[in-house]
Amino acid sequence: MKRRDLVIHLESHGCRLLREGGKHSIYVNPATNATSAVPRHTEIYEFLARKICRDLQVPPP
Repeated sequence: MKRRDLVIHLESHGCRLLREGGKHSIYVNPATNATSAVPRHTEIYEFLARKICRDLQVPPP
């Protein structure tokens, strides 16, 4: 899955960018206060995308 598609999916479910790390972007879900790191690669494995969504408590893409 493309990184930008995952970011659009996360932001459409209320998540927002908390800060930029060294090689990851940290996203937070303000409703649940859950955080997860999204790597800055152009392609993200489907398994990892599902894990990020599970960590942020949003439905999988």
